[in-house]
Amino acid sequence: MTIIEGIAERIGAISFSDLPPEAVDWAKVAILDTVGVTLAGAGEPCAQIVERVLAGNSAGECLIFGTDRRAAPLDAALINGTASHALDFDDVSNSLGGHPSAPILPALFALAETLDSNGREFIAAYVAGFETETRIARGVNFHHYDKGWHPTATLGVFGATAACAHLMRLDRAKTAHALAIAASLASGIKANFGTMTKPLHVGHTARSGLFAAQLAREGFTANPEALEHKQGFLLVFNGAGNFDAEAILKDWGQPYDIVRPGLAVKQHPCCGSTHPAVDAMLQLRAEHEIAPARVARIDSWTHPRRLAHTDRPDPQSGLDAKFSVQYCLARALLQGRIALEDFEGEAFRDPASRALMRHIHAAPHPEMNASSDEHLGAEIRITFDDGRTIARRVGSALGRGPDNPLPAAALAAKFANCAARALPPAQVANVQRMLLQLDEAASLRAVVAAIAKPPDR
Repeated sequence: MTIIEGIAERIGAISFSDLPPEAVDWAKVAILDTVGVTLAGAGEPCAQIVERVLAGNSAGECLIFGTDRRAAPLDAALINGTASHALDFDDVSNSLGGHPSAPILPALFALAETLDSNGREFIAAYVAGFETETRIARGVNFHHYDKGWHPTATLGVFGATAACAHLMRLDRAKTAHALAIAASLASGIKANFGTMTKPLHVGHTARSGLFAAQLAREGFTANPEALEHKQGFLLVFNGAGNFDAEAILKDWGQPYDIVRPGLAVKQHPCCGSTHPAVDAMLQLRAEHEIAPARVARIDSWTHPRRLAHTDRPDPQSGLDAKFSVQYCLARALLQGRIALEDFEGEAFRDPASRALMRHIHAAPHPEMNASSDEHLGAEIRITFDDGRTIARRVGSALGRGPDNPLPAAALAAKFANCAARALPPAQVANVQRMLLQLDEAASLRAVVAAIAKPPDR
């Protein structure tokens, strides 16, 4: 049996009735959070450009989130997938080294509308996708991540494919073909972080996952050895000696990855690799009277893996600023929070932030190397003009996993703030209630209809 056939067998064995309650609860958190950030991201230029480019295609039955318009399933997956990651506010996974839900859910919502699946089927399919992408990730990370691949896309395509295959109830052979097709559709490089192409990775991934499952359903074939073949995914993407194939199937579902190490829900609308430093800064700000004018120097130390794409002392756009630990730290100190508005328009040129950024120095943490367990941590030291210093070190950001979850009230507030960018307040509250009770929903069409923006009058 090939690795892909082993994965396909395990995907088929997942059922809602066998899921532990913790997996269901975390799935509903992830779905709620992703819908919220997708609604907020729908108004971003990258999502709107994708929709305009596809406008010549025939209309379809699947909702374009944040609007009252509809598109064909593959187009809806592409548009909504781009929107879901447009703000870089969607959830993250330690195992994946990226964003687990955004590649899956836009494809799954489009498919669920066409099938009119129920909430339990939808949740089980989502967990199957989450488990698939994170288990493959365990076999290839962090070499895969460090090499420059964008795991949200290169591994997320397997998650999207698995989820769609599960919702379609494909048999083992067709699920294996779908996953093997996905291996040839995997793409995404970190060189495009800080541009519109990063969220496009996710839209393309969601579309590709749905497309692979649709093709397999119709009898399209691919090589079930597409992972371990001498010219397959593992050797081509990672190289000999840089992956652990046995880790992919080992302890599958024991526990499910969404339970532990679990899901990380973002509290700041910027790159997750900046979050531990931002949290350290916010803690220092809450405990001390810090006058920015008295700050002589700020040292920010993070894991070199995180610093590689966040050491951006001179961001040139709002998207670029989301990946600038210097900009994010300046905003955190000046405002006591980081808001969506900090990355809109010309906000990244804010004079006060720019002045403070000149005092911020980012470097790799000397104790957080490749062998350290603190690859999600950071340390901040502020030196004042009189020589006094204060410092704070955090092991991981708030919301990063089940041991340090984002409080329920903060999750609800984040959803309301995001969804309100597209929907009226009463509708936001109704959608939130429906998504938190998704396991009781008889019709995903009804759920998606509740998310649709009311027509302009």
